[in-house]
Amino acid sequence: MSPAQDGRTDGGGNGNGVGEGEAETEKKAPASKPGRRRWIRRGALGLALVVLVPLLTVAVALRLNYAGSPADGTHTRGKDAIWLGHAWVDGRRTDADVTAFARRLAGTGIRDLYVHAGPLEHDGTLPASAYPKAAWLIGAVHRAAPGIRVQAWLGDKLATESPDGMRLAEPDTRAAVVRSTRQILAAGFDGAHFDLEPLHSGDEHYLDLLDTLHQITRAHGVPLSVAAHQIDPLPALHSVTGTLAGHHKWWSQAYFGQVARRVDQIAVMSYDTATPLESLYGGYVAQQTSLALEVTPESTDLLMGLPFYRENNFDHWSFAETVPGAVRGVRLGLSRTDADRAGFGVALYVDFAATEADWRAYERDWVAGKAPAVRPTALPRSAE
Repeated sequence: MSPAQDGRTDGGGNGNGVGEGEAETEKKAPASKPGRRRWIRRGALGLALVVLVPLLTVAVALRLNYAGSPADGTHTRGKDAIWLGHAWVDGRRTDADVTAFARRLAGTGIRDLYVHAGPLEHDGTLPASAYPKAAWLIGAVHRAAPGIRVQAWLGDKLATESPDGMRLAEPDTRAAVVRSTRQILAAGFDGAHFDLEPLHSGDEHYLDLLDTLHQITRAHGVPLSVAAHQIDPLPALHSVTGTLAGHHKWWSQAYFGQVARRVDQIAVMSYDTATPLESLYGGYVAQQTSLALEVTPESTDLLMGLPFYRENNFDHWSFAETVPGAVRGVRLGLSRTDADRAGFGVALYVDFAATEADWRAYERDWVAGKAPAVRPTALPRSAE
């Protein structure tokens, strides 16, 4: 109880209608205000330090991770990929577009096209009407750019953080996804590429689905590939964010390895990181590259995503998440972890948002003049 409260309850008088305790309060109250303000300032400073010190520590660590020089030879292995929009299979593209894009791909390291052929319905089915021009596209690409594989990019929103979406826990849904995969392979696609989000770390139903899908793609002699969440930059961070924010952005490194062992290609969505500087973003990508390399078997091709798009929001700052920054981070992580890894590449997201600057950075910093011998010199990109 404060002195002022003591005075008010004492009840003494001084002839002026003011109790002795109240008079004492009037004298002491002004002195107590600076004290309260001092404790408020100290509390605010303490809270700021609790928040800022870890953030500054992380920032310094990422910036240091961006330092140094990539090892010689950390360039394309001819196993890169690019995500393509739905316009390529719904009738909006023409033979002229394919010819121009084939010229764009010539001399690069791109081997796989992930062409959006979905999305899957929430029950796992895929209407054939979703990809009416698939046969035309596959044939046109094979003629214009021999050796390039056209994979069907299939995805859907999962009902993991909202009531609406696909539910992998339901056996009928997983069975429908399997049927949809057989369907797109029968249509002539050179592989199946899955992007299901948000997929929580440790999801056993997803692993079961991949086991089944891999049997099918292996029997057809084509690759099974997946788009993967980023790996915990700090141990168990996915659990912390899942508990506090209800959103699981990351996978554990162990779970990433479980997924990687079940597929032929795994492409890390190494963008939308909320990092505010190119150097911090590049350092983050370097760390992600190392973490992924450590648990991806030699039999699986590991691809790191490059941001061929521009947005400015809390998750993605286009002035920070750049292609040069990403490529430098990829090369640094590769240099430090497994510089001679053959089954490695980058994946470009996404064709219809790419600029000439994006393509030049990819070709200059990653391809570095190492052109495959077969493949039809770059023309301007087609707009979506």
